[in-house]
Amino acid sequence: MIELQKEESGLWIATINRPDKANSLTHAMLTELADIAEAAQEARALILTGRGKVFSAGADLDEARAGLATSDVWERLSGNIAALPGLTIAALNGTLAGGAMGMALACDLRLAVPGAKFFYPVMKLGFLPQPSDPARMAALIGPARAKLVLMGGQKLLADEALRFGLVDRLVAGEELLETARAVAADTLAAPVEIARGIKAMCR
Repeated sequence: MIELQKEESGLWIATINRPDKANSLTHAMLTELADIAEAAQEARALILTGRGKVFSAGADLDEARAGLATSDVWERLSGNIAALPGLTIAALNGTLAGGAMGMALACDLRLAVPGAKFFYPVMKLGFLPQPSDPARMAALIGPARAKLVLMGGQKLLADEALRFGLVDRLVAGEELLETARAVAADTLAAPVEIARGIKAMCR
């Protein structure tokens, strides 16, 4: 349910393909994504996206009840993404919810369709968020707005997420992947050491 496309340019595209279940994530899917992110050390750019109208609703409900909600696989995935030396882009084809937000927060850039919604109802469900997620969210939108989402349980619409800085650009759905490719184009064309050096300088 995870598709991986590797291109000669050094661009990797990982696509969550479970649209009939709102791209909810099983342990096996998360492990596969984490493995891809670990292997993507050799990629020059990585795009994460999904099939259908939802990027991901978070954990598969049956597996969440069985312990997936507190598994360390979420942190392994986001940590692997954050550690990549190449450019990472979350091309959010729709709503992003729950623990799935961690992988998007770990990316360098987030593009989203105008109809996307963003929420992380972890406290309501009786769990702590994954360890790195609150700090990454606060770095993007500020501590108070991070608390608005994580403690206030507020759902952000796409235009508000853009104003807050949670996403970097809104893009029409039919143009999303091509826009992500265009954003990655200069990185793919540059000498590897220059592109990686610039990313390191921005940290």
